Amino acid sequence: MSARPLPQLTGLAGEFYGFCKVRELRFQRCVDCSAWRHVPRERCGECGSADFRWERSSGRGRVYTWTVANRSMHPAFPSDASVAPVVVEMEEGVRLVSALENCPPGELAIGMPVEVVYEDVTETVTLPKFRRRA
Repeated sequence: MSARPLPQLTGLAGEFYGFCKVRELRFQRCVDCSAWRHVPRERCGECGSADFRWERSSGRGRVYTWTVANRSMHPAFPSDASVAPVVVEMEEGVRLVSALENCPPGELAIGMPVEVVYEDVTETVTLPKFRRRA
């Protein structure tokens, strides 16, 4: 068990994290208009269709934005370390909130190229994270 809050592994979110468990980053893609979407949901935000497929992402993106938290907002996280959650814009166009490994907040830059890596948090939960790429 993890003391950290973990995602619910039910419904469409459960499907998303199921792919992460086998180290595949997949997003929904509308069958009717081909729009990519994330966070997983029942209907396409572009055309309203309920028809979709889970398609594999390239796993590559760029830092779109970030924020720096200088104190913990949850007791399961260290209170003495700054963290910088990032928003990554994937090559497919969707944006994903995550963490960037081995990159202090002072080294973050808009447009920094990143690629997905995975962290096994528990036996059932694997989270997508990112690292810098050349």
